[in-house]
Amino acid sequence: MTETHPNARLEAFCDGVFAIAATLLVIDVKLPATELIGSTAGLWLAIRHTGPAIGAFVLSFTIIFITWVNHHATLKLVARSSSSFIYANGLLLLSVVFLPFPTALLGEYVMTDHAAPAVVLYNAVLVLQALGWLLICQAVLSNDLARSERAAAQIRRNGRYGYVAIALYSLCVVLGLQFPRTIAAFTVVIWCFWLVLGISMKPE
Repeated sequence: MTETHPNARLEAFCDGVFAIAATLLVIDVKLPATELIGSTAGLWLAIRHTGPAIGAFVLSFTIIFITWVNHHATLKLVARSSSSFIYANGLLLLSVVFLPFPTALLGEYVMTDHAAPAVVLYNAVLVLQALGWLLICQAVLSNDLARSERAAAQIRRNGRYGYVAIALYSLCVVLGLQFPRTIAAFTVVIWCFWLVLGISMKPE
C-alpha cells in the first residue's frame, strides 16, 4: 500500500499513543468501595471527595487534547521526515504516556499538606513535553522539512512558544516546592491560555 504522506505511519502511531494516554487518565477517578457508603448523603460526600481527581483528569485530558491538536497541525506543516524529527516526536510521546501517573498523584494529594511532590512532578512532565516540542521544531528547521516558507515561519513561532513553556513550567517546578496549591492553580491558568491561543489561531 502506498502512503499518501511520508509521515503517515508516524502520525498513526502518535494518534494511537494519544488515545491510549487519554483513556488511561480516567482509571484513577473512582469512588470508595460500596460497603463504605451507607446512605445517599454518604454517596454525595464520596462524590465530592473525588473532586480533586476529576479536576486533575479534566486538566490532563485537556493537555493531551491540546497537544494532539497541535501535533496534528504541526505534521501538516511538514513535507517529509528525518531521524531527529522522529526521535523528537518520541520524546513528546514519552511525556504524554507518563502524564497519567502524576495526574493520579495530583488528584490524590493536591488538597493535602504534602501536595508538593505531586505538583512538582506534574510540572516536570510538562517541562519534558515543552522540550519535546522545541526539539520537534528544531528538527523541522534544521533538516528543512517544512512544506513552505510560510510553514517554516509557523514552526519558528511554535519554537518560541516552546522556550516560553519550558521557562514557565520550570518556574512552576521550583515554586511548587513551597506553594504547591497556588502553582497547581497557575498550571490550570497556563493551559487555559494555551487553549484560548489554539482556538484563536488561524490554520495555515
